Amino acid sequence: MDFEPYRGELVAYCYRMVGSFHEAEDLVQDTMLRAWKARERYDASRAAVRTWLYRIATNVCLTALEGRARRPLPSGLGAPSDDPGAPLTPALDIPWLQPFPDARYDVERRADLRLALVAAMQLLPARQRAVLVLREVLEFSAAEVAEQLGTTVAAVNSSLQRARAAIADVGDPGEVPEPDDAEAREVVQRYARAFEAADVPALVRLLTDAAVLEMPPVPLWYRGRRDYGLFMERVFEMRGTGWATRQLTAGGQPALAAYAPAADGGHRLHTLQVFTVTGRRVARNVVFTDPRVFEAFDLPGEISQDEFGRGR
Repeated sequence: MDFEPYRGELVAYCYRMVGSFHEAEDLVQDTMLRAWKARERYDASRAAVRTWLYRIATNVCLTALEGRARRPLPSGLGAPSDDPGAPLTPALDIPWLQPFPDARYDVERRADLRLALVAAMQLLPARQRAVLVLREVLEFSAAEVAEQLGTTVAAVNSSLQRARAAIADVGDPGEVPEPDDAEAREVVQRYARAFEAADVPALVRLLTDAAVLEMPPVPLWYRGRRDYGLFMERVFEMRGTGWATRQLTAGGQPALAAYAPAADGGHRLHTLQVFTVTGRRVARNVVFTDPRVFEAFDLPGEISQDEFGRGR
């Protein structure tokens, strides 16, 4: 039996469940190992291979999530800061939500991997989270989900109703532009040019009035054009001008890898920035500085002036 064709979608499923790409890969490896050991007991008359694998993956995820704290973003922990000069002290004891590196796996449904939705899912009880993803994203029937979770169809339908109500304020994933949406791509390209030039007024003009800037593992965050702009002024004062950027996607959202100018004329990796674009404006920018996030996206730690000059 060949389980490899299912690896990518299983990683995406486990990521939605646990909010960590690295952990999702480990959980899928555990799932594959369990499936291989149990292959002689697999009964094709009861379930398709894909359904059977999801049952194993669900049990693996539920076990991993027992007694586990949720993975948040800074905006899920408290009110926004009104001090753009506040100390940038990382909270390394918090298991922060991570972005999903689209280039690593071919996944059909990416809108359901966006950060806001995955963060909202972390608020749900683990089994309710599984029901929501299996039914709404992966489109298993209620009967299949009941079989996967060892429960009843009525219980599945009840859990789904509660989960839908709990994340209703996150919005419809279909309302969020895809990374290849021309207007969203243009907005991020304009943002990238302004960022490279350290042009704060140009950045601010691209923001919605209530734009959010957050920077895990630093727990503080900002809301609104004013504080966003003041914080960016602080960044450029500290790190200078002449930045480089590379565009990519994360969880179905446009993203930038930002490289700060270095003394040798090259650029060193500074952040991965994941954008929510609505109405031709940036509504949210989640800025990651975690080296493990950089590793997941296969980002080079440095790029030379020649590499930057050849285009991005």
